[in-house]
Amino acid sequence: MTATILIILGVMVGAYALAKVKGLSVELSIFAAAVAGGLAGAIAKTPPAGELGRHLVEGAFTYIDIILVFFTATLFMALVNESGGIDYVVRATVTVFARRRILGLLVLMIIVLIPGALTGAGSISLLVVGAPAALALGHFGVSKKKTAAILFVLAGLSAAAPPVNIWAMILCAGTAIPYVGFELVLGLPCLILGAFTVLVLAWKPDPTEAGSAGRMPEVPAGMSWWRVLAPFAVFFGLVVAGRIWPFSLPILGLSLEFAAAALTVLLFSPRKIPFFKVSLETVRRLLPLLSTMVVVGMLQQVMTATGVRGFLSFIVISTPLVLLFVLLTIVIPVSEGVLTYGGAAIIGIPLIWFLDSRGFHATVVIAGLSLLWPLGDGLPPTALIGRLSHMVSGYRDSYWAFLKSTWLPWLVITAVGLLMVIFSSKLAFLVRWSM
Repeated sequence: MTATILIILGVMVGAYALAKVKGLSVELSIFAAAVAGGLAGAIAKTPPAGELGRHLVEGAFTYIDIILVFFTATLFMALVNESGGIDYVVRATVTVFARRRILGLLVLMIIVLIPGALTGAGSISLLVVGAPAALALGHFGVSKKKTAAILFVLAGLSAAAPPVNIWAMILCAGTAIPYVGFELVLGLPCLILGAFTVLVLAWKPDPTEAGSAGRMPEVPAGMSWWRVLAPFAVFFGLVVAGRIWPFSLPILGLSLEFAAAALTVLLFSPRKIPFFKVSLETVRRLLPLLSTMVVVGMLQQVMTATGVRGFLSFIVISTPLVLLFVLLTIVIPVSEGVLTYGGAAIIGIPLIWFLDSRGFHATVVIAGLSLLWPLGDGLPPTALIGRLSHMVSGYRDSYWAFLKSTWLPWLVITAVGLLMVIFSSKLAFLVRWSM
């Protein structure tokens, strides 16, 4: 049986590699691996040939709830951007903190973190606020190379920050752990590491940079702070109300709460927003990410049906614990660079099962791993956040030169994530305080 599973695993790896060599996208490559693995399993009658289609369809709907959150959250941030709210906040930050540079940098950090935290995608942070944030950093005297480095690290942290963390959602869905209690255990490290990154990379201003920074974008007439803050107040108000009165209010869920916030943007925007145009653009922009969630579900289902997932779980539990912790610092980022969110389903789920059985706190372990996965978004072949950071910052030199400049934040984030995993039981109080 082991030989059969190894052959199926080899077929899946070979199909993925061949698809990448042929120039197919990560999504199509994962789909090819799922289909090839299913066909190989059908030949070995694990699962029977007639059940392959059923497994693919069932797998496609594994993360439908995450897909809904993804879309509604991204649509909400797209509407905020279309209303002029993002430009208004960034421009006001540069104006108000012109003489208080460090405070201005920290405020910009929070601005970059918010879109990814609300949508679960660091790429959305870059697409929504990346360009104006890069201009603002230029006005604060930050070079383009360090701007690209700051945006890359902050975008990764924004994807890990609560309330929406896709890696944590995948792991919770695959291990039957409730997606609750992540607010402090993820929020505090992301804020501290974000502040550390900004202060380390932008502490010394480049006097030649401020003069070369472009003009800040214009803000529509009538935009004000209350118009910007009202939609966020609606969203967080609904989230908090559900926690305070859990038995008196209906369960809305994140998707409906984001939809209510998006409606608030439409009502309070100082200019008319072409809603259907923005919606179509949002779907077009999200299509690679949404399709990734679909094919990752397929791959996960096929791996379970063929026994490959159980085999990988056996490898994890057979690895000495100290060696496993050392390997996490390499395997987790590399899996993200190769498989994007698929790494969480393939490697993360058996890892959580194993560590939970050894007495580690599963929620804190998931939070610690969630700090490591975004680092892989700067590694090939995908390098989604890395390439976007390179693009929106205006940095035109070597991609690897800017990535090397992130070495200190990279090492610190890796250390913090690994320590959270190792000492997860000691940090369980953060989970209790969030619930």
